[in-house]
Amino acid sequence: MIRSILCLIFLLPIAIMAQQNTKAQGAIIEEYATNCAQKHPLYSNEWQECLDAGLKKDSTIAYLWQQKAMPLFKQRKYELGMSFIDRAVQYDRNEYQDYRAFIKCIFSKQYQEAINDFTDCKNRYGNRFVMDHNYDFYISLCLLQLNRFAEAEILLKQYVNDMSKKGEEWVHATALFYYGVAVMEQKRYDEAIGIFDRALKNYAEFSDVKYYKAMCYFYSGKKDEASDWYKQAQADFKNGYTINEDNVVYETYPYQVLWGK
Repeated sequence: MIRSILCLIFLLPIAIMAQQNTKAQGAIIEEYATNCAQKHPLYSNEWQECLDAGLKKDSTIAYLWQQKAMPLFKQRKYELGMSFIDRAVQYDRNEYQDYRAFIKCIFSKQYQEAINDFTDCKNRYGNRFVMDHNYDFYISLCLLQLNRFAEAEILLKQYVNDMSKKGEEWVHATALFYYGVAVMEQKRYDEAIGIFDRALKNYAEFSDVKYYKAMCYFYSGKKDEASDWYKQAQADFKNGYTINEDNVVYETYPYQVLWGK
């Protein structure tokens, strides 16, 4: 009993200090991010200057480092942005390590480094979600880009199966797209076509799916079917239908078809 009381007496001041520090950092964020940086255009010098002023007050605020990095990634200034997101991870790994892994996977194309970050996150926190998908989904994209197709297939199949437990309508079309690609790359064309068909049930105008479905028919020797699906893919792309992930406006995703580029 006495030991418990002494422990409480020891821990209470620490908890109070932590609460005070959180409150102080919140005030800095409000002053220099919310009421300063975010009043200016995202890519402006003023955005960075406001955040720099906040970091002069407290250089351990991870959110300010992340806010410095974010517009740089969207401008494809990866090396500079990564130096800032590394600082965010340094001060708040739980919040920003998976974000850094996502950036390495989709933006800067550092696939093995992204796998390393996501794997560490999985070991620490489990297979959580970032940017609408779980860690294994992004690991699988990296594996596809490293031509490790069988490994990618295993992760994507599990991800799809987990979603399908709620019903086929809950399965993300993008996940089915990459699952089909992983199977296609292993020359199992009929199986890949079946997976692509599942994707099209949830996103009927998905031009990238139709393109690779056409490729499956082509490599299977079915030239007429290939031509038909190729034309459908081209038409849907012209109407603006492609991978519908939020960040596709900034970066090309793996296996995304860029017609005429």
